[in-house]
Amino acid sequence: MEYENGYQQQIPTSKYECLLFDVDDTLYPLSSGLSTQCTKNIREYMVNKLDIEETKVPEMCATLYRDYGTTMAGLWALGYEFDYDEYHSFVHGRLPYEYLKPDPVLRTLLHSLPYRKVIFSNANEAHVAEVLHRLGLEDCFEDVICFESLNPKNQIINSDSPKSSVTGYDDVSKVSDVLPESPIVCKPFENAFQQAFKMAKITPHKTLFFDDSIRNIQTAKLTGLSTVLVGCSQRKKGVDYALESIHNIREALPELWELVEKLKDGRYSQEIGIETRVQA
Repeated sequence: MEYENGYQQQIPTSKYECLLFDVDDTLYPLSSGLSTQCTKNIREYMVNKLDIEETKVPEMCATLYRDYGTTMAGLWALGYEFDYDEYHSFVHGRLPYEYLKPDPVLRTLLHSLPYRKVIFSNANEAHVAEVLHRLGLEDCFEDVICFESLNPKNQIINSDSPKSSVTGYDDVSKVSDVLPESPIVCKPFENAFQQAFKMAKITPHKTLFFDDSIRNIQTAKLTGLSTVLVGCSQRKKGVDYALESIHNIREALPELWELVEKLKDGRYSQEIGIETRVQA
């Protein structure tokens, strides 16, 4: 829009274009109990479907999660081959989703933010859809990057792309040379983030990333994302903001609403020289 003095209207802008969200233990609290049940289902799958000795499962499950981001990715790295959909059906399909209730507070917060909002989860599409449905957030996000997005069927595995250690994560980076690679792409590995950026057309330095995992947060920071650790109010290395709950977004990041307030109050009009339209 042009004005008589030649100035163009200066629409206020934000440092962010996109808000990128994890799902589990981020959009709802760890206290919901879903994660505990998910771990139980994973262990049952390992015993009942993969014939792994029950006494070894708890430690093995924890180690694979630490080294590979998800137990599933670790199992494939060790040579266990199974159907992805069957695994997700067993692990996520039996979750007590009734533990999750509609969250009108979060829904209002998300709808009040004038930015692109995208989901980025290691979970499968059906699980993400069910969680969003239960929380009443189905229409809050314009795109979903999930397991199927990162691991399309019949994909050609690039053996030159390392997936076995987390860049910058001390506990596992030391053993990156000895761990076998997994064909599964997932957080917290950098290639999963880069793939998500391409799929959702995300500019990292203009994006704010919300996740409950410090490993995911630390990798995200290395890729250029601004980071918000959810579920912990203590800031750690790689964390720009820390929220005890996703409901604390407005208190912790009031700048996200500055654009809304400027547009609402019309303060941006002060940046315009003369507000008389040119009659063409």
